[in-house]
This record gives sequence, C-alpha cells and structure tokens, in this order.
Amino acid sequence: MSNALIVIDVQNGFDEPAFGPRNNPACEDNVRLLLAHWRESGQPVVLVRHDSKHSGSPLEPGQPGNDLKPGIEGPHDLFITKSTNSAFYGEPDLHGWLTSRGVTRVTICGITTDHCCSTTARMADNLGYSVDFVLDATHTHDRTSADGSVISADEVARVNAASLDGEFARVITTSEALM
Repeated sequence: MSNALIVIDVQNGFDEPAFGPRNNPACEDNVRLLLAHWRESGQPVVLVRHDSKHSGSPLEPGQPGNDLKPGIEGPHDLFITKSTNSAFYGEPDLHGWLTSRGVTRVTICGITTDHCCSTTARMADNLGYSVDFVLDATHTHDRTSADGSVISADEVARVNAASLDGEFARVITTSEALM
C-alpha cells in the first residue's frame, strides 16, 4: 500500500507575530524527521504551499513569508500551491495525482493543525483515503472565539485531534508514523 506524506504550509510567514502565540515548538523538527524517513524509503512526498490572495499577507507570493521553512524544501514528488484551506483544491490536482499512482493512504503534517491540515485530512477521508494525522508534526495558534475569549493553541490542537480521531483520521505521533 502506497502512503504519501503531505506536508502542508510549513512556511516562514507563520512565524509572524500577527498570527499570535503558537503551540508545539517541535513541529518543524518532527516534519523534517518525517520528510527524511519518506525520502529515504522512497515513498511519495507532497509539498503544499499556501499562496495568499490577500495583499500584505505574510503568505502572499513574492514575500519571504511565502517560502517554505529551511529543511522542508528538497526532493518531492509533487508540489501543490493553493489559496484555500484544502490541499485538494490546489494546483495541480492532488486527488488525481494520488489516484493515478495507486496511493490509498496519506499521512498529513504541517501548519496549521485546525485549518489547512484538518481540512485536508477531512477531505482525504471523504475521498476514500486512509488518513494518518501526525499531531506532533503540526502546530496552531491561539484563537479568539466569537465571545471574545482566547482559546490556547494547545487546546485548539487537542480539540481538533479529538474531532478527527476515529472519524476522519487516525491521530498519531511522529514516532508512530516512523514505525
């Protein structure tokens, strides 16, 4: 069974203070471990970059924040650019590419846990893929709820993992993904 690693939006711009406090400082190191393992084992690697359509965004094409973080770039089988939350709405067509190669399982990591990673995991499940969501190879930021209260990044990640696990994905750790 072919298992593609999908690395989502590990871009410099997410370090901008405007995004607010983040969780999981080990995220990028864990993503690099996954990339090294997938590359060494010859399994498919998909890199995804968010190209914001909002002028002035740190993720806007042509800005340094749009670049992938050090150690993320490198050998890959597919490079997707997107301007929405799901890698399945990027270019080129992820679902078509995976299907044409007989990929039936995807392993998802990157930034942010609750936006692009979660959305891609949910869509992957809906499209029939087996999904591994590597929680400790994702990170998110504090969020402000509709009532104005702040939800910590750790809590946002914990709740998203609970929502995904068993329904849309198998939530695992980097160590488990490397087994």
